Amino acid sequence: MSKSKKASPDKPDSVKTNQAWGGRFNEPVDDFVARFTASVKFDQRLYRHDIRGSIAHASMLAEVGVLKPTEANEIVSGLQAIAKDIENGNFDWSIALEDVHMNIEAALTARIGSVGKKLHTGRSRNDQVATDIRLWLRDEIDGISVLLSTLQNGMIKLASTESNTIMPGFTHLQTAQPVTFGHHLLAWNEMLERDFGRLQDCRKRLNQCPLGAAALAGTSYPIDRDYTAAHLAFDKATENSLDSVSDRDFAIEFCAFASILLTHMSRMSEELILWTSAQFQFIELPDRFCTGSSIMPQKKNPDVPELVRGKTGRVNGHLIALLTLMKSQPLAYNKDNQEDKEPLFDTVDTVRDCLRAFSDMVPAIQANKVVMYEAAKRGFSTATDLADYLVGKGIAFRDAHEIVGKSVAYGIAENKDLSDMTIDELSVFSEHIEDDVFAVLTLEGSVAARDHIGGTAPQQVKAAASRALKKVAAR
Repeated sequence: MSKSKKASPDKPDSVKTNQAWGGRFNEPVDDFVARFTASVKFDQRLYRHDIRGSIAHASMLAEVGVLKPTEANEIVSGLQAIAKDIENGNFDWSIALEDVHMNIEAALTARIGSVGKKLHTGRSRNDQVATDIRLWLRDEIDGISVLLSTLQNGMIKLASTESNTIMPGFTHLQTAQPVTFGHHLLAWNEMLERDFGRLQDCRKRLNQCPLGAAALAGTSYPIDRDYTAAHLAFDKATENSLDSVSDRDFAIEFCAFASILLTHMSRMSEELILWTSAQFQFIELPDRFCTGSSIMPQKKNPDVPELVRGKTGRVNGHLIALLTLMKSQPLAYNKDNQEDKEPLFDTVDTVRDCLRAFSDMVPAIQANKVVMYEAAKRGFSTATDLADYLVGKGIAFRDAHEIVGKSVAYGIAENKDLSDMTIDELSVFSEHIEDDVFAVLTLEGSVAARDHIGGTAPQQVKAAASRALKKVAAR
């Protein structure tokens, strides 16, 4: 974001009627209406992309002979100088000029004279803003892709390190079967991998150039839309002028991606919050990601995951806002679409911050291995292994299920885990249970038995982590 001067929210500039469109009006715009309808306070962040699109447009107009090469050169040089002014904080944004587009165009005309007024030939603010947002969001998607890959890379490396760390796996938040911490982390990575794919799909669909659609019907000037699209690194020009200026699917699709991503990160956050609690004590988060209490000196609050969990509602709200914004709009452009930017901008900012926080925090997680191991021993987590053992002895699974259920009931009554029972105790429930049963009742034996792709066996976790790292590195 540039350090340029902000437009005043309280009083508009002395010029009351925008000279870009004020010719047919007989009185100036009301002061309140000027403030209410202006978007420059938030859309000025599009200035780089607005200037980039204008340079492409001017170059195209010279290419087809609508502008003289000297005029195009003046325009391009003027726009580049304005970009430097904005970067250096030497640009006065005017509410009276409404938006980023008119502020830059007015500054261009003030700088180079009447030649600047020729820049808008063959285009409208409708196709201009549609192009700017696509250019801006494309850059943001590329940046978010890097952050997401960084998070995955750190998460996968931690998973490989913790491939032998045994912890309880849960269903219904009840102890189910033992897994490894590395296996659990790779489950998180699978969520993020799908998110990365959705993000790239969104980028592919938005990468079409609306410039040249003009207000809604195209233009009578002999423009070359393929030239402009190539100049701006779009895959192609959009096919229909009406749709070009009114489409915001790409913004909605990005926010849908963001909602799913934050939903995944919220689920991860919930587990981190549980695992750091005194009731679990599975992990430790570094102090730099936590805060204390103003009244309870013993507290170490997992603020970062709690905030990420909370920001999920914020991003979900932006998705609903954009869907609602578009749901009843007739073709083509409507002023409603000015409301697309703030939800989209905030969604991008929020996603970036959450990914940055997780990218720093997740690789620094410290597993309390002994606590995890002891927790996995509770809750009869190897009961399914005993059932599978009995099936291997020729007993039907449903009968084996019944036998193990009775042995678990005995263990509850005696406060004994299956692995703590003697062979005499176990054989009471089935004559097929012999000394070799203890090989499958250990936690190590249980996780090692899941030795297939997608299983929790340590060697499978190592192999899965290696494949995942290669996939991230190949991007």
